Amino acid sequence: MMENSQDMIPEPALRRLPWYLAYVSLLRERRVEYVSSTQISRELKVDASQIAKDLSFLDIKGKTRIGYEVILLEHKLEEFLGFRREHRAVIVGAGSLGGALMQDSGLTRYGLDIVAGFDVDPALVGATRHGLPVFHVDTLAERCKAMKVGIGILTVPVEYAQDAADRLIEAGVRAIWNFTPYRICAPEGVVISNTSIYAHLAVMYNRMEDKGGGKADR
Repeated sequence: MMENSQDMIPEPALRRLPWYLAYVSLLRERRVEYVSSTQISRELKVDASQIAKDLSFLDIKGKTRIGYEVILLEHKLEEFLGFRREHRAVIVGAGSLGGALMQDSGLTRYGLDIVAGFDVDPALVGATRHGLPVFHVDTLAERCKAMKVGIGILTVPVEYAQDAADRLIEAGVRAIWNFTPYRICAPEGVVISNTSIYAHLAVMYNRMEDKGGGKADR
């Protein structure tokens, strides 16, 4: 039942669920036992009816006039979002951004286990970054299969994005987390999640100007 519900959940709702998780995790740390959709609404500025609808995908019901049990809701959210399962990943592009992600041990809390990096830079290949080995990208396919990797994280320069994505797909990954601004192509069945820092910067700058901020001096 849970798998069918997760398949049908709209993407906007799926993007809101981590907001709720972050808030109920704070409540759990404060030893709060119950929280209502109205309370979450006040804190996160999301309509209470929308919150109740989003949480209905988790197959969890709140108690009348009391709300949701915080510990149970946190557990259900983590389980539903996949944060309680291990997802083995590699980084292609072990430079500054890739290295920062390799250093981010907090990602393991959300189920992402980065096991290695790949690059072509002789200064990086054969070394370790933050305790993780960096291999040459030519060995990507064999090593991904040996390490049972399901996710590839793309942090290469834009001109190498599609080639690196093709290598990851050939290596058998099921999903690519793309940090480049290039819209990579992938066959059906491979999940692509785009997180372009530059795109987010463009939106932020544009909205700042819309609100009368003007352009900053350079």
